[in-house]
Parts: sequence; structure tokens; C-alpha cells
Amino acid sequence: MSGDVSGDAEWSNPVSVLRRWQDAGAIWRVLVRRANSVTVGLYQCDGGEEVDRITSADPAVLRFLGARDSSED
Repeated sequence: MSGDVSGDAEWSNPVSVLRRWQDAGAIWRVLVRRANSVTVGLYQCDGGEEVDRITSADPAVLRFLGARDSSED
């Protein structure tokens, strides 16, 4: 599974991926935040091992994340 949202249909809606991830009780964390893009790590429910990453410049993702650094905020 690739977190690069540029081609994989499963990752074509990163906001949906992040919502499903947190609704399942898993954790996401912002790893890199730039003015026009973000990289988010997807972690197991206990916050331990990183499972995947999403990198996106989609304005909807930036709005969804806002100032939050993780799904725990």
C-alpha cells in the first residue's frame, strides 16, 4: 500500500483515509508540514509502529488537519 496519493485509487481521497483511520481507533500524526503540503504518518492503534504515510498538497487535507498535529489532539 502506498501513501503517495498521486496514483492509488484507495488513496485518492486522503481526508477519507484519515477519517477512517481515526474512526477505527488508529492514530495519525503530522510528520512534515510545509506551506502547501503535508506528510502524515499512519500508526497502529497503540501509537507504536508506523504502518504507512500520506503525502498530499490537497487543500482539503490541509483544511482537515488545520493546526492539529495528530488525531489525538
